[in-house]
Amino acid sequence: MTYKETTEYLFTSAPLFQHVGGDAYKEGLDNTYLLDEHFGHPHRKFKTVHVAGTNGKGSCSHTLAAILQASGLKVGLFTSPHLVDFRERIRVNGQMVSEEYVVRFVEEHRAFFEPLHPSFFELTTAMAFKYFAEQNVDVAVVEVGLGGRLDCTNIITPEVCAITNISFDHVAFLGDTLEKIASEKAGIIKQNVPVVIGEATDETRPVFMAKAAKMKAPIFWAEEENEVVEFRLNKKGGIDYLTKNYGEIEGELGGLYQQKNTNTILCVVDRLKECGFSITTEHVRRGFAEVCEMTGLMGRWQTLQEHPKVVCDTGHNTGGFQWIVQQLSQEASQLKNVDGKMHIVFGMVNDKDINGVLSMLPKNATYYFCQANVKRALPHDEIRQMAAELRLMGESYPTVGEAYQAALAHAKKRDFIYVGGSSFVVADLLSSPLLCQKN
Repeated sequence: MTYKETTEYLFTSAPLFQHVGGDAYKEGLDNTYLLDEHFGHPHRKFKTVHVAGTNGKGSCSHTLAAILQASGLKVGLFTSPHLVDFRERIRVNGQMVSEEYVVRFVEEHRAFFEPLHPSFFELTTAMAFKYFAEQNVDVAVVEVGLGGRLDCTNIITPEVCAITNISFDHVAFLGDTLEKIASEKAGIIKQNVPVVIGEATDETRPVFMAKAAKMKAPIFWAEEENEVVEFRLNKKGGIDYLTKNYGEIEGELGGLYQQKNTNTILCVVDRLKECGFSITTEHVRRGFAEVCEMTGLMGRWQTLQEHPKVVCDTGHNTGGFQWIVQQLSQEASQLKNVDGKMHIVFGMVNDKDINGVLSMLPKNATYYFCQANVKRALPHDEIRQMAAELRLMGESYPTVGEAYQAALAHAKKRDFIYVGGSSFVVADLLSSPLLCQKN
């Protein structure tokens, strides 16, 4: 098979949550253990850092990987979902797994795994762990796929685990209260393994404390350590931080929510140092300053062009949008100074709190409602109708590319275009021929 044929096989033969949602979800770790045994328990051959949470786990995972790379280690990075290429999920020192490896893995092992009918994520996790072992990585940063307790990644025993925050997402699988969701994510807490909690609420804090006590796991609250003293947006589009123990740090990522992630990341770094990792202030600074180059991270308040300024972001739930709308408000204030207008290309998938997100969006913008190329995508005309009830006005388009092209056609050089609402909207944008031609 070619690489394209192999990925199509993976996407269609093994249910892919990214495409079909709940039908791809498999409860329990039976297949994961069988695959792990078949491949000789590869995850035992390298150290790991485990990262869970509703929002921010991708940014935290990539930045931690960059810091560890800067310290001279060979670092695996397993994240999801991918935006443009399946291979984004599995990296070593920022380099994606080769197409040849993906093809060979499927061809050599399909006779074993096909009778198991594994999910896409079960199979991808097994592939990642096997690849990391064969590449002799020193450590792998492993992002939880969904939840924690029953996630395929939860067979590892990490050096440190982190839970960034808890908000409402995937409630059909994780529960309809913050306590229930926190309980699922707290499932990654292991015996005697330090755990960092990025953000906690009155509902989630007791859940984490109880689980940590049961597992005799030292627990650290990033908000209480509050490593970030102050922060400000810089002219490069990133964020400059003043910190207690690491001095001034220039962060490449520019989303306002990154200041919360930074507290979490630095708290994890402190724990890693206590575990024996040789990480200096310079390693931390380089990891923050070069995270996109070092790890391939995309879609986090990413500026795609200027004049008009175009930004995309993968935030997709109310927890993420509470920060995005603050940033949109800042952009709106700057637009007033130049008599500019805001254009928003927007789409969502059908298992999110759509009304909750729509109700947060600015009303003084022109909207271009769109439909990402996945089965879970909410029909573009349906989003437009729901938005109109909240006085968000605009037209709808059957694809992200058409909506983006319309926004570009209407926007003047001093205007601002935001593209988001779903990882899949951003994925379609980043892989669109229109964007590729411009870049």
